Amino acid sequence: MKENSMYALVFRGHRFFYEVQAVAKIFIPETRFRLCEDGIIPENCQNYIETEILDSRNQIKILHVTISYHNQKKQETREISGDSSQELLEYSLCALLYACLQEITGYQPPWGMLTGIRPVRKVLQELAKNFTPEQACKNLQKQYFISDEKIKLALDTALVQQPILTHDPKQIGLYISIPFCPTRCSYCSFVSHSISTETARKLIPEYIQKLCEEIAILGKIIQEFDLSVQSVYIGGGTPTAISAQQLVQVMQAVQDSIDLGNIREYTVEAGRADTITEEKLQVIHAMHATRISINPQTMQDSVLRTIGRCHTAQQVMDAFLLARDIGFTDINMDLIAGLPSDDYAGFADTLAKIIALDPDSITVHALTLKRSADLYHVPGNISDSRISEIEDMTRLSSQILPEHQYRPYYLYRQKNTIGNLENVGYAKPGKENLYNILIMDETQTILGAGCGASNKIVFPDGNITRVMNYKFPYEYIHDFEKLMQKKQQIMTELEKIR
Repeated sequence: MKENSMYALVFRGHRFFYEVQAVAKIFIPETRFRLCEDGIIPENCQNYIETEILDSRNQIKILHVTISYHNQKKQETREISGDSSQELLEYSLCALLYACLQEITGYQPPWGMLTGIRPVRKVLQELAKNFTPEQACKNLQKQYFISDEKIKLALDTALVQQPILTHDPKQIGLYISIPFCPTRCSYCSFVSHSISTETARKLIPEYIQKLCEEIAILGKIIQEFDLSVQSVYIGGGTPTAISAQQLVQVMQAVQDSIDLGNIREYTVEAGRADTITEEKLQVIHAMHATRISINPQTMQDSVLRTIGRCHTAQQVMDAFLLARDIGFTDINMDLIAGLPSDDYAGFADTLAKIIALDPDSITVHALTLKRSADLYHVPGNISDSRISEIEDMTRLSSQILPEHQYRPYYLYRQKNTIGNLENVGYAKPGKENLYNILIMDETQTILGAGCGASNKIVFPDGNITRVMNYKFPYEYIHDFEKLMQKKQQIMTELEKIR
C-alpha cells in the first residue's frame, strides 16, 4: 500500500475534495496528493484517481470513477435516480471509489470506509434510535463495510460509555496545559518543549505565573455562569517535568479558583518515569488529584533508547509502585504499538509486564506518524509486513486485556495512524476516565488554560464553538493580555446557553 510518488486526484462536477481524498488515503496512506479541481489530469501523470458526477435526464445522476494505479486501470459507473441530496451523492461517490480501490489494491481496511475519528459515536447514535446492539452493528457494517472485529470493539466501548455519558450543559471539564518535557520523543507531534535547553527552562517560571492567572480568570467565568466542573485534567507535555513547587503553584491555583465540590475526577499526567519523584507524587496526592498516568509506552529498554527516552523499564516499575505506596488508587499506563525497533514479541512482553503491575487502566495507541514528529522523516517506517505486525499487536491487546477485567471505554482514530488503526483506553469497571470519554463524545463544554489549550463550547443542539489559546509558550507569555481578550469571546458564547 505504501506509495511515495505524487498521485493526482482529479475532480469533475462536484466539490467533495476532502471526502474523496480521505477515502484515497485509506488505501494509499503515504502519498502526497495533487488536487486537480479543474478536472484536468496532469501531463505525464501515471497514477491518478478521477471522480466525476454528471447530470442526466429524468433526475438521474451518473457517478464515474477511473483509477490508474501502477499500470493497472479500473473504471466504474453508477447511476442514482431521484432528487438526490448532497449527502447521498457524497456517500455514493465515496462508496464507489472505495469499492474500486479495494479491488485494485487487494486491501481490506479493518474500519472499512469509516474515516472519522470517533467510531463509537456512530454506534451510540444508532442505539439512540432504539436499534438493538446487533442491529446497530449491522446497519453500520452495511453502510461503512467495517470488519466484525472492529465493529465489536466499537460496540463494546459504546456499551461501557452509555451509562457514564451526561448531557447537562451546565456540567463542564477543565483542561490545564503544561507543555514541557525532559526531552522530545521521536514519535511526538504535540506542542511540547524540551527543558534540556536553557531557553526553554527559563520560560517555565513566567509560564506558570501566567497559567495561574488564566486559571483564576476561568474560575470567575465558571462562577459567573454557574457552571459545575466535573473533571480536571492537567496534561502536556509532561506536567511532572516542572518542579514540585511549581506543581504546587498550579494545583493551588485550581483549588483557590475553582469550586471542586461536584468534581468526579481529577487527573494529572505524571507521564515519564524520569520526571517522577516521591516529592512530586506527594504534592499531587496532597492536592487531591484522584487519578494519574504513568506512561512507559514500552517496557523494552532498547526501544526506549531508540525513541529518545532517558529512563528504563525498571524506573517505570519503581515509579508505579511508589505511587501505589503513596496512596494512588487510580493509575493509568499508556502503551504504543509499533514503535521503531519494537516487534510483536517485544510488545507482548511489554503488555505482560504492565498487566502484572495491575494498573487501573491501560491505553493502547497505534503508532501515528505526523509531519511534526521527528520519526515522520525517517525513511522505511511502513511496509505491508510492518502494518500487519502492528495490527497483530493491537489485536493481542483487544484479546488479552478483557481477560484481565479491562474493558474498552474510549476509542478514537487519528489521521496518519499506521494501518488506519485506533487508540483504545481499557479500564477496570469504575475506573473509566470521564474526561477522555467526554472529549471524544463532544457533548460537554471543556474550558482550557495554557498554551495549545482549546476552549470548546458545546450547545444543546450539538453545535460547537472553539476558542483556541496560543500554541507556543513564548507566544502565550508575550501576548498574554491579548489572549485574555479571547475570554470575552468565551463569555459571549456561554451567554447564549445561560
